[in-house]
Amino acid sequence: MNYLDGFVAAVPLANQEAYLQHAAMMAGVMKEYGALRVVECWGDDVPEGKLTSFTMAVKREDTEAVIFSWVEWPSKDVRDAGWQKIMADPRMDPANAPMPFDGKRMIYGGFQMVMEK
Repeated sequence: MNYLDGFVAAVPLANQEAYLQHAAMMAGVMKEYGALRVVECWGDDVPEGKLTSFTMAVKREDTEAVIFSWVEWPSKDVRDAGWQKIMADPRMDPANAPMPFDGKRMIYGGFQMVMEK
């Protein structure tokens, strides 16, 4: 089965267009290095939790939205090799591609697919 990278972050509402441009650039680079698909979602129904929630996890402020995204790779090996190339690519230098959100509050991880229906 394919392998997924998942991301959750808080993005200032005022930066939605900048975020989408940044995400489109990142998607192009990721696909260049082996990603099959990149999906970006802008939260519009993300409830506050009492113990846990997306909003609490990223410390969302009132002027921010939660984004949820994932990258689909054909395998973990392709993903690992792809990320090495992505991180070495000069287009990823923060001076060239500053993130339009606080990356310190982003949650991410790699996930082995165990079921798809």
